[in-house]
Amino acid sequence: MERNRAHVVVVGGGISGLAAAWHLRQAGGDRIRVTVLEGGPRIGGKLHASEVAGISVDAGAEAVLARRPEGTELAKAVGLGDDLVSPSSARAAVLSRGSLRTMPKAQVMGVPADLTELAKSGIISPGGLLRVPMDQILPPTLVRTDVSVAAYIRARMGGEVLDRLIEPLLGGVYAGRSDRLSLEATMPRVAAAARSERSLLNAARQIVEEAPSAGGPVFATLRGGLGTLPEAVAKASEAEIRTGVTVRELHRAPEGWRLVTGPVPRPEVVEADAVIVATPATAAARLLKAEVPKAAAELSRIEYASMAIVTLAYAAEAFPEPPGGSGYLVPPVEGRPVKAVTFSSVKWPHLAGDGFVLLRCSIGRIGEEHLLQRDDTELVALAMAEMAEIMGVRGLPLDTRVTRWGGSLPQYNVGHLDRVARVRAAVAVQPGLAVCGAAYDGLGVPACVATARTAAARILDHLSLRGE
Repeated sequence: MERNRAHVVVVGGGISGLAAAWHLRQAGGDRIRVTVLEGGPRIGGKLHASEVAGISVDAGAEAVLARRPEGTELAKAVGLGDDLVSPSSARAAVLSRGSLRTMPKAQVMGVPADLTELAKSGIISPGGLLRVPMDQILPPTLVRTDVSVAAYIRARMGGEVLDRLIEPLLGGVYAGRSDRLSLEATMPRVAAAARSERSLLNAARQIVEEAPSAGGPVFATLRGGLGTLPEAVAKASEAEIRTGVTVRELHRAPEGWRLVTGPVPRPEVVEADAVIVATPATAAARLLKAEVPKAAAELSRIEYASMAIVTLAYAAEAFPEPPGGSGYLVPPVEGRPVKAVTFSSVKWPHLAGDGFVLLRCSIGRIGEEHLLQRDDTELVALAMAEMAEIMGVRGLPLDTRVTRWGGSLPQYNVGHLDRVARVRAAVAVQPGLAVCGAAYDGLGVPACVATARTAAARILDHLSLRGE
């Protein structure tokens, strides 16, 4: 190691690890050198873009939550501020009972806040609609401990709201299921209301009314795709980026940490003053097992869902009518392989090509791994069949792309927040060690960047470099 500078190794080259490297550079300056070790052939993790029909289109995450500033602020800081773009005003729909029905505006993660809007949407049946206002007269369902989303929503508003509004939204974000996902971790504002409010309907109405009305677009992306962010962050961090390097072991050393990388017959040892583990939970558990077994045990219990994204480019004339919305979600009760469709060239005006429509179909939820065992040709056929049946599309696409995200989405099941607290408590007693990533406080880019900033601050405090 260069003894005149502290050496920090970041394990994992996804956006969390790269953001951690950037934050270290910002605060530590020339007094610190950072090495990012990524086991895969490229950096960026689930942020990746490639061309479809000659246009750069995201193959993974396509947007950041603009009203949470960490993502857009990072983009601006690394020189991509002028590339930030907003979505169109087109609204999303839900495929319910065989028809596309526009999602009500007044809702909180699918929890309706306006009965009139809900009725006009037609998403749930007349019988299901009659069940919703019973929430206002039923005895309170005060939540004292973490429960599943399904347990609370079903008790307050019935099964149809759960099945046809909540499930498709949670499936779109987590590829998970409401009977296992944590209310506290996935719907924190609703969980807060559940601890004190008698009526969920009234609580949802209050949340909607208190939401900022002039805060601008909810989401944003980059003109070349969100997949252009990792390279910009890596360059701005001035870190040494090494891809194709798998870290197999992590051990305490007399003056810091020792990482063992490379193949077993030819191991390479990397020494560091501090380490940030920015890998998915499964890999983090393996690395922490020797020195932080309590954290490793907790991380190993976090499940992951797999999914695939099929991107299609069609000639505009293949659609009997141009898509009128930004896309649609599909409730599991509809029994379809495609769980969501985004009309990318409608949602993002900068992707609107001359004479064609770009779209992406998401396939696969937790427990549906059998779908993903099909080859790429079959997945494309499923997406084409969806477009033919629901949108009346005729003919073959001009271009296609299949992207598989195996074990990519952590499941925030009941008890997740307590599990994360136990992980952090176990890591906290280890000098010069921190963790960050999507497994902890949120799947979106802003949440990942926030965990990276916290991890970097912990390391800088340990090295006594922060704020000097």
